[in-house]
Amino acid sequence: MDIVFIRGLRIETVIGIYDWEREIRQPVILDLEMSADVRRAAETEDIADALDYKAVSKRLISFVEESQFQLVETLAERCTEIVREEFGVAWVRLTLNKAGAVSSARDVGVVIERGTR
Repeated sequence: MDIVFIRGLRIETVIGIYDWEREIRQPVILDLEMSADVRRAAETEDIADALDYKAVSKRLISFVEESQFQLVETLAERCTEIVREEFGVAWVRLTLNKAGAVSSARDVGVVIERGTR
């Protein structure tokens, strides 16, 4: 199995359970690993034969910017659903980092895997 990845995709969104969080936009950072077979794309050098990480990124940016979830778990789940359903990805590992959510921690968030390798 080959893996196409996106790291450090920073997106501003409304996320959080507290009233003050519902009134501001906060950054979340996404890291994705997605299963793909890159052999055909390598052979043809045609983006139509590849898992287009730019298209995945643009779709997730659009979705996350418009979303207003309370929990990072919900946002992460919805993002993996988009990747699997809209881009035909059989397996995805997504890390969603809500940096700054805990003042004494550099990073907090969730890592989820969906699908089969």
